[in-house]
Parts: sequence; C-alpha cells; structure tokens
Amino acid sequence: MRQHPNKSVKRTPNPLRVFGSLRPLPQALGTTGKVGMRLKNQAIRHTVQVVLGTSAWLARRESMNAVTEWLMNSLAKATIKSKNIREATDLEDLGKQWQRGFPSAKQVPIKSVTENTVFAEIHTPCPLRGTGDVHACYRMMQFDRKVVEQAGGKFVVLSSQATAGNEFCTVAMRKKGVSVADLTPAHAKSEKGS
Repeated sequence: MRQHPNKSVKRTPNPLRVFGSLRPLPQALGTTGKVGMRLKNQAIRHTVQVVLGTSAWLARRESMNAVTEWLMNSLAKATIKSKNIREATDLEDLGKQWQRGFPSAKQVPIKSVTENTVFAEIHTPCPLRGTGDVHACYRMMQFDRKVVEQAGGKFVVLSSQATAGNEFCTVAMRKKGVSVADLTPAHAKSEKGS
C-alpha cells in the first residue's frame, strides 16, 4: 500500500502568523502571571524587531521591491486574519482598527481625530531610523496601507523615523472616498527637497 506523500511530511508553522501564534506562549512554557506576561512581551518584542530588521534590509534594496511588497502584504494579510481587523464603523474606529494590527497600542498612539483625518504616531524603534531612506520606509509601510485599506481607509506617512532627528513616524488616515491630496507623504517631501 502506497503512503500519500503529504502524510509523511511534517508541516511547519506559518512564520507569517507571528503575532497570533504568541498568545498561548505563557501556558506553553508552563508560566503564568507576571513572569508569563514578561516572557510573552519579550518574545513579541524580539519577533517584531526581527521582522522589522528583515523588512528594512529588503526595503533598502530596490532590486528587492517585489519581494518587499509581497512580504509586507503577506504580513498584513496574516495580521488582518489573526487580529480580525474589520471595516471601521467611523473615523475613530479606523484608527482603532489600525492599532489592532500592532502588538501594543501604546507604540502607535492616536494623537487626534479631526473632521476627516486620524493622526497617529509610530514609536516602535525602526531599523531605518536616521538613515534618510524614506523610500524604504514607504515600501515598509505597505503593511500599514494594507491594514488600513481592510478597515476601509487610506494611510499616509507624513514624517518618517528614517529622516534624521525623527524619533517616531507621524501618520494620517482617512476613510475611503476622502481625498488625501492635501497630505504630503514623507517620501514625496524628500523628492521636493523640503
């Protein structure tokens, strides 16, 4: 009797399910309470830094643009699925749906919500910080654009950590159908020399 080839092959977990797969970590390690949460947080922080480092390395190489876009879209799709990101009910919810795509909302605070725009910051340390490579930043932010698109909006990076002296990114979000023409993206500012 012939064995089906897939039965003998051991499946490896999908590395793109990074954030969702860490939820049961404290229980798997037999730790609970503060120790378990500390381990979970360290694992998440380390994983985020590895993903950011790999993404930045790819994004800085123009020959890898297609790979970078594929990776950012894949990470976004996995996050959308694992975090159950849905269509936003209103502008405030658009910001909250975007925040759900990150391990900690504290790292991506909403700063203000105006009549048609959500303004937020990204404080997660980025490997592109101070490099001046705002185009690589734009390519990495495909993750955010995809998440916000799923939530029913548009996403624009107004200032980037890649710009010398910036400790965080400033971003804006608007609902689909609302123009973003008045928002100048960080990578476009560098082209104008401003």
